[in-house]
Amino acid sequence: MAFYRHVGNIPPKRHTQHRDDNGQLYFEELMGEEGFSSDSSLLYHRHIPSAIVDATVWELPDQSTTPNHPLKPRHLKLHDLFPETVWADTDVVTGRRLILGNADVRISYVVAAKESPLYRNAIGDEMVYVESGAATVETVFGALEAKQGDYVLIPMSTTHRWIPQGPEPLRAYAMEANSHIVPPKRYLSRFGQLLENAPYCERDLHGPSDTLQAEDTDVEVLVKHRTSHGIVGTRMVYPQHPFDVVGWDGCLYPYTFNISDYEPITGRVHQPPPAHQAFEGNNFVICNFVPRKVDYHPLSIPVPYYHSNVDSDEIMFYVGGDYEARKGSGIGQGSISIHPGGHAHGPQPGAYERSIGAEFFDELAVMVDTFRPLELGEGALACEDSGYAWTWAGRGPKQ
Repeated sequence: MAFYRHVGNIPPKRHTQHRDDNGQLYFEELMGEEGFSSDSSLLYHRHIPSAIVDATVWELPDQSTTPNHPLKPRHLKLHDLFPETVWADTDVVTGRRLILGNADVRISYVVAAKESPLYRNAIGDEMVYVESGAATVETVFGALEAKQGDYVLIPMSTTHRWIPQGPEPLRAYAMEANSHIVPPKRYLSRFGQLLENAPYCERDLHGPSDTLQAEDTDVEVLVKHRTSHGIVGTRMVYPQHPFDVVGWDGCLYPYTFNISDYEPITGRVHQPPPAHQAFEGNNFVICNFVPRKVDYHPLSIPVPYYHSNVDSDEIMFYVGGDYEARKGSGIGQGSISIHPGGHAHGPQPGAYERSIGAEFFDELAVMVDTFRPLELGEGALACEDSGYAWTWAGRGPKQ
């Protein structure tokens, strides 16, 4: 999005000589999107940013997926994937377990206590939601402090690493796009400013405030990228540390946005899911369901009506509160519900009537809707609650 920021030491005019106190030239790098016809930033390095001394294969964690066939709604218990014996020796990058994926977005989950390697995703932007814990996210643009409830937006090809902080493990829900992740167009002016009717504004986006200036040599960076055979990884070794940037400016950079800063859009009757949208990528959207006053028409039914989102799969990650529509289904914090296109879904039995008269919902969930079907990753298959599909009917298939 076009929100200008300036950090560190830059020259008064772009694409001109910029030197240190000893007269040594800094190396200017233009990092830009869409063939340099969209947002970009200029970064000034002490060393040549393209210099590498080695490149070898990085074997990625299991990226295979299985179709949701036969078609049915599903419930996944993500907290079952990472007992303490596992997360104590896990990092946010290499420890991710793939939950769901298609050609547009891949959703992974990880619980970690270790510092991650340096990492760069050359496929698309990453939006990582911090379910709990805290971390410092060091990037080539500078550091971000991430806490519970933060979305961390990492632009495509940004070198960074995750450093968990504090006694708790870091629980992270990673949405990896094959595109850029941006605010919905309807919330932006024609010049890119967030409008008054948007549920958040530029003050809620927190970018780096200083550069890092690391000095190490022969530094390894894990790069996720594409080939004609799919998603692969490469280990690149740089002769100098990538965090050698003395200054940068532009409209492309990582930032955090906390879900508590999202202002819900409500109405007299129940609002449709687009009212909850926060971001969008190519063929998918990200929405927030947050604590809020609910529908105030005298005959309103506050929980969602039964609905068939005929073009989309709906993925709800429950991260806090008490989600009214799912009571009685076994869903709690750390759960994912999968409601695929082709199947009508809605409240659990009893929730529809029980919600009448409610004035406030204390719920917190992150939703991803995709416009192409999602397939199940190995992580989903390892933590599925096999009885969820039958909870509306109260009984399963005949044996």
